Amino acid sequence: MRGVNQKPETRNQKPTIIVICGPTGIGKTSAGIEAAEAFGGEIISADSMQIYKYMDVGTAKPTPEERARIRHHMIDIIEPDEEFSAAGFASMAAEKIESSRERSIIPFLVGGTGLYIKALVHGLFSPGTSFAETRNRLKKEAETDGTESLYKRLLISDREAADKIHPNDTFRIIRALEVYETTGMTISEHHKKHRFSGNRFNVLKIGFTTDREDLYKRIEKRVDLMIEAGFAEEVKRLLEMNYPAGLKSMQSIGYRHMVEYVAGRIPLDETVRTLKQDTRRFAKRQMTWFNSDPEIVWVKPDQVNDIKMLVGSFLKATGNKY
Repeated sequence: MRGVNQKPETRNQKPTIIVICGPTGIGKTSAGIEAAEAFGGEIISADSMQIYKYMDVGTAKPTPEERARIRHHMIDIIEPDEEFSAAGFASMAAEKIESSRERSIIPFLVGGTGLYIKALVHGLFSPGTSFAETRNRLKKEAETDGTESLYKRLLISDREAADKIHPNDTFRIIRALEVYETTGMTISEHHKKHRFSGNRFNVLKIGFTTDREDLYKRIEKRVDLMIEAGFAEEVKRLLEMNYPAGLKSMQSIGYRHMVEYVAGRIPLDETVRTLKQDTRRFAKRQMTWFNSDPEIVWVKPDQVNDIKMLVGSFLKATGNKY
């Protein structure tokens, strides 16, 4: 089955996308490939680690064989020492979606980075959006260094916003910096570009869920497979390529653990134990994020036929032929 044809009258409507999301290790990649293959689609990875080149084992990228079956986008797009933001992802992914629509291809957005999915589907900014971690750090900086220091930083990062804010207005200065430092886009740009409401797309969100014990077993198996696949050797190679351990990419789950092992500071058994524990905690945070989205339709990871039925019904309802 090649391609999903859109009726002529739907061409000027919102693009159609399928989202497959859920916690790490639950089986999104294989199910996403099977579903996309059934409808002649393509996959856009929504994974904040798979964007990095050379980081393959620890990010559980689709294998060369899997990528040969289905065209993948947003994988291996930047170096491990390059900066990347959710806003950047949303912009690039939107271009991929438009390209897919021009070719009558339905894109499947597959991944576990909830912020990336939100940035693409809804945009990052709304009056109530809050980035607590960044905001709390900026508040401490204001207490330590003074509001003037933050205002000078805002003048550099977002002069348009700074010109509208009084130099002593700590709250608004922090708010503007909070948005910029978290999303990579100034609050002025957000005001201009994200005035839409609702979804930017005709979107079906399918979330994978399972009981906690099963998920934890999947995570532990995945970690064991990563070790067998040469995770330590991959980290050694990255360090030899002069990508320092302090990089954001190298401080992510898995990589920071293996850096400690490679450096000889932690034995392998302790490294694996801690990695499994931290990955379980990370998966729990991901589920908390996705559970807050009422649009998600939940399925078990092995219910591939149900996924296909959901996608097929949705495509028919949105005027797409397949």
